Amino acid sequence: MISRLFRRTPEDANITVLYGMIVAQARRPTFYQEYGVPDTVNGRLEMVMLHAVLFLRRVGEQDEAVRALGQGLFDHFCRDMDANMREMGVGDLAVPKKMRRIGEAFYGRQSVYRTALAAPEAEPLVAALHRNVYAGEGAVGGAGRLADYVREAVRVLDMQSADGFMRGTLQFPDPAALLVQA
Repeated sequence: MISRLFRRTPEDANITVLYGMIVAQARRPTFYQEYGVPDTVNGRLEMVMLHAVLFLRRVGEQDEAVRALGQGLFDHFCRDMDANMREMGVGDLAVPKKMRRIGEAFYGRQSVYRTALAAPEAEPLVAALHRNVYAGEGAVGGAGRLADYVREAVRVLDMQSADGFMRGTLQFPDPAALLVQA
């Protein structure tokens, strides 16, 4: 009976694969070299959160099983952030407080990005990305390019099937190719 609690399911494996794809996309060098995203712990965290929010936005429109996959992905994100903090030497007593801040930041960004994506004009998304990803520093040009990427990522995600997500497949646009097209 208790072994069921520790048994891995195919959904767990798919969540791990999907999360790995999100992290790999968020770590693409083009974001840091060409889009000007700060190559810092916070900059990388912002990019992981951005890609996770985009994926969760997409699966949030689906049936219960696909939404459960999204919840599993968010849970995996939280476990990963917890493990990373411990690896960086954050003490056991400080981890819950920092995790609470990360959770609040994630939900705040999810709300802001969803609202900005629903706006017909580009300015709200550019402003949100400039404030969050770029920490409000530098010119907004990088945030404008990143906003173009985000809109394309939404389009690409919207074209993918929920069945594909359930099987652990996920695609994002190539950020370097978008710069060439611009």
